[in-house]
Amino acid sequence: MDRVALRGLRARGHHGVFPKEREEGQTFVVDLVLSLDTRAAAAGDDLSKTVHYGIVAEEVAALIEGEPVDLIETLAERIAFSCLGHAPVLEVEVCVHKPDAPITVPFDDVTVTITRSRV
Repeated sequence: MDRVALRGLRARGHHGVFPKEREEGQTFVVDLVLSLDTRAAAAGDDLSKTVHYGIVAEEVAALIEGEPVDLIETLAERIAFSCLGHAPVLEVEVCVHKPDAPITVPFDDVTVTITRSRV
């Protein structure tokens, strides 16, 4: 299976369980790996036979900026479902980063990574 990856996609969202997170919002970062067969697109140099990663990026940003959820697990699930809505995408790995999570000890990042497929 071929892969198209988008790394470091950033948008501001209001996700989290604490009122401050909902009110002030924070930056979320998403990495995606889309699995698909790119041979037909490459053979014909045809964008319509692959996934348009610019459109995927816009959809993911809209989900981050959209309706708040408590858990980044839920956000990751919504992103995966959206990615699988593109016909060529057979599987997706979604990693949601929450670098400004409200944790009281020093840390670099919090992530949730999920893999979903059509099967």
